[in-house]
Amino acid sequence: QVQLVESGGGLVQAGGSLRLSCAASGLTFSSYAMGWFRQAPGKEREAVAAISWSGGNIDYPDSVKGRFTISRDNAKNTVYLQMNSLKPEDTAVYYCAADSRSHRYSGSFSRYNYGAWGQGTQVTVSS
Repeated sequence: QVQLVESGGGLVQAGGSLRLSCAASGLTFSSYAMGWFRQAPGKEREAVAAISWSGGNIDYPDSVKGRFTISRDNAKNTVYLQMNSLKPEDTAVYYCAADSRSHRYSGSFSRYNYGAWGQGTQVTVSS
């Protein structure tokens, strides 16, 4: 079965940076779009980045645009999220997810497009 394992979370001061990684197994990684989502306590899960299977298409919501960068290494079956200029409001559990269909990328941030999820990694930004 598909397994997604996130790492790289932690505690950082406002203005700092973190790089999250998500190692994938159990799927032909290079055929699937990937996304990063986050969920803060009491809030809905929201997308923060999406990348097509080839890496040629990338999208961000306005809340993180210019601060977060998603990338992928299909040879390593890994997707990354570089987070710079972190703010306290970025505090959340961060999840990576794989699209439920291969070779599909709509640029949509809908969580319902994603069929496999990691367990999440906590990111805490102190003020």
